[in-house]
Amino acid sequence: KKLLIEIKSQHPKTVDIFDPTEIYCGDDLGICGPTRNGRPLYAYTDHISDYAAGLVGRELNNYLMKNIMNRQNAFTLLATFALLFCFTFSCNAKGKDKAKHVVLIGLDGWGAYSLPKADMPNVKKLMEDGAYTLKKRSALPSSSAINWASMFMGAGPELHGYTEWGSKTPELPSRVLNKNGIFPTIFQLLRDARPKAEIGCLYEWNGIKYLVDTLSLSYHYHVADYNKTPKELGNMASAYIKEKHPTLVAICYDSPDHTGHTEGHDTPAYYEKLKELDTYVGQIVQAVKDAGILDDTIFILTSDHGGIKKGHGGKTMQEMETAFIISGKNIKKGLRFDDVSMMQYDVASTIARIFHLEQPQVWIGRPMEIVFK
Repeated sequence: KKLLIEIKSQHPKTVDIFDPTEIYCGDDLGICGPTRNGRPLYAYTDHISDYAAGLVGRELNNYLMKNIMNRQNAFTLLATFALLFCFTFSCNAKGKDKAKHVVLIGLDGWGAYSLPKADMPNVKKLMEDGAYTLKKRSALPSSSAINWASMFMGAGPELHGYTEWGSKTPELPSRVLNKNGIFPTIFQLLRDARPKAEIGCLYEWNGIKYLVDTLSLSYHYHVADYNKTPKELGNMASAYIKEKHPTLVAICYDSPDHTGHTEGHDTPAYYEKLKELDTYVGQIVQAVKDAGILDDTIFILTSDHGGIKKGHGGKTMQEMETAFIISGKNIKKGLRFDDVSMMQYDVASTIARIFHLEQPQVWIGRPMEIVFK
């Protein structure tokens, strides 16, 4: 902007500057707030929303028509676009997606406390090749439905309304309902933005289907009795990935939680189950390789909550702290970011950031910008 002002001072009769700052900042208040007319001006961090872009576009059209019609000044047009380019790309550099595919793997009841002791070479390879924190916190209570909902819905129970372990419908009225009659999910955001996208969810715990907005999915599959067929979810997920090359797929295992309830957390049986689950993670990674989409995929591995003794739902760090591991295209390598606060609902926001989706105003999640190159 300083350069353009200098150019204008040297050519006052031939140069004008279009400055969109006033569109964002109310002169009557003397501040630049996050909303205008009750609508959000920013989609995430400092990136302007589609609404804000529309405000700028309308003012720019009026400005160009006035200056082109009245002065026919090409340099005016050049200066206008130069400033708009500088402003827009510093605040709203949408660019390309971080990756074309996201594979989200969730392990129910997987406490972050277990990772240092766990024999999980495939998981630790993703950590080594990507970024991770062992300090992501669950929403309270540290139970399943409330936290899977928060993970998918970008908000906490106070807003989405799912408050109990087995919630199938909100106990509190959801603050907002989408066209499918459910609180906005990451699956619905992607579906609305890309109607033809392949979006899937495969899961062991039947409660997942009440939290993902199945009307926004292309495919969903429930493993009816995973205790009898523990390899079924990995096999079905691998086949789905290789056949459909999904834009987004969530693969949700329940067995860490089941073992925690029956045998106890932080027990030999629990670590044996984690070792088994690691082989399924490796299977899914291999399926992405076999599908030929590895170089354009981001993996996310996380959990809804941890546990202590044979339960969860309380306020201990063993119950509340879970790992968040992200690895793949455009992700920093070897980054541990425990010093950055992360909550359960930030998972949805981070996926939205990968696909450059505009968050609903009701979401409170924040994308983990630190993980991206």
